[in-house]
Amino acid sequence: MTPLRRTALVAGLLYLATFVAGIPPAFLYDPVLKDPSAVLTAGNDGQILWGVFLDLCTGMAGIGTAVALFSVVKRQHEGAAIGFVTTRVMECAMLFIAGLSMLTLVSVRQAAASASDPDTLSAIGQTLVDVRNGAFLLGPGLMPAFNACLLGYLMYRSGLVPRWMPTLGLIGAPLLFSSSIGTLFGINDAMSVWTGIATIPIFIWELSIGLYMTFKGFRPNAQLLAEPPRDPYPAVRTAAAEA
Repeated sequence: MTPLRRTALVAGLLYLATFVAGIPPAFLYDPVLKDPSAVLTAGNDGQILWGVFLDLCTGMAGIGTAVALFSVVKRQHEGAAIGFVTTRVMECAMLFIAGLSMLTLVSVRQAAASASDPDTLSAIGQTLVDVRNGAFLLGPGLMPAFNACLLGYLMYRSGLVPRWMPTLGLIGAPLLFSSSIGTLFGINDAMSVWTGIATIPIFIWELSIGLYMTFKGFRPNAQLLAEPPRDPYPAVRTAAAEA
C-alpha cells in the first residue's frame, strides 16, 4: 500500500467514524433534551455518559480527517488546508463543550436526591441543556458548512475525488450556513424542513467522500498527484543551503 493510499484510507475511515459515533448521542441524550426537569428524577446516567464518549470520539475523528488530508491538500492551497484543520478543531471544541454540559447535568442529577430546592435544580438542568444545544449548533451544526467550503474547494480543484462530490459540498455549504444562522436567530428550529433540506447535501458529501477514500483512495489521474509538492519557502531553503 502506497503512502497516498494509506492517507486516503485513514481519512476515509475517520470520516466514516464521525457518522458511526456522531449519530447515536442525539438518541442517548433524548430523555433530558426533551425534558430538562428529568434532572430531578433517577435515570440511566450511563446512557448519557456513552453519549458524551461518542461525542468526544466524533470530535477527535473530525480532527483526524483534517490532519490526515493536510499533507496532500496543502499542495493545492496551504492556506485553505490550514483553514480546514482549524474549522475541524473548532467543531471538536464545541463538541467537548456539549459533552461537558452533559457531564455536569449527570452530576446535578446525582445530587438531586438530597436537594431541597427542585426549582433551582430544574433551572440548572435547563441551562445545561441550552449550553449543549448552543454548542451543538455552533459546532456540528455550523462548522460543516465551513468544512465543506474549504475541503470542497481543495478537492474540486485538485481532482482527488470525482468532482460531483465536492460540488455537493459547495452547494450544501451556503444552505447549511443559512439554516444554522436562521436557527441562531430563532427564524427556524433544528427540526424544521429548512434544516432538513439544508443538511442533505452536506450529509451526502461527507458520506460519499468517506466511502470513496476508504474503498477507492485518491483518483490516480488527479493532476495534483502528478505534480511535486510545492515548496512554500524556496528562497529560505536556498539561502540555508548556500550558507
